[in-house]
Amino acid sequence: MHKTVLIADDEPDIVNLLKLYLETEGLSVREAWDGKAAMEILRSEHIDLAIVDIMMPELNGYQLIKIVRKELKLPIIIISAKNQDADKIVGLGLGADDFITKPFSPLEVVARVQAQLRRTYEFNDHPAAEETPFTRVGAFELDHHSCVLYKRGEQVALSANEYKLLRLLMDSPGRIFTKKQIFEHVWSEPYIADDNTVMVQISRLREKIEDQPRNPVYLKTIRGLGYRFAKEEECRDSSQ
Repeated sequence: MHKTVLIADDEPDIVNLLKLYLETEGLSVREAWDGKAAMEILRSEHIDLAIVDIMMPELNGYQLIKIVRKELKLPIIIISAKNQDADKIVGLGLGADDFITKPFSPLEVVARVQAQLRRTYEFNDHPAAEETPFTRVGAFELDHHSCVLYKRGEQVALSANEYKLLRLLMDSPGRIFTKKQIFEHVWSEPYIADDNTVMVQISRLREKIEDQPRNPVYLKTIRGLGYRFAKEEECRDSSQ
């Protein structure tokens, strides 16, 4: 299926370079030179993936991602000269699905774009006939068609990776998953032992689903082992 990628960066050389490589791979490309223009395109056109720089006029990349995550569901790749761990943690914590530092190989960017598009949209292109449309645990209902979570009937928007992480845990309530298992299932890449990506995503999910994120009831940490979703009876007990 034909896909459209938005590149939001105020450096014309970078935009033109990425556009050349992405279009060579059969992708359509839209360009924005600042965060405000990028948001206007995202609201008015169908965009399948966004590549976002952090340092942009009008709206910076972080501000743009915060707005996008409230309104839209699409994969976001940050591409930035900021290369400190803190910058990556902030970007992933706000909802980005990947972080690439400048200078970069355009072939690597293309590969990561294609990987995100496959992971995000392949389940829509090849639905399993026998798959149930929902996973329900306690007051939570995860809709596999729209990739939206409902908590006590209230809709909770999820990013692509948040959906995949939550589905993994909710499909087996009570089962403990290690960081390695979670990372390799959600990102389909080999796990790096000191990588904190899983921790960041777990923290973001808790902010969305827990009544008190600092005292989680549903998304539990099992010290030294990993994470698990609460069992049905635990969810019922916590709602009483």
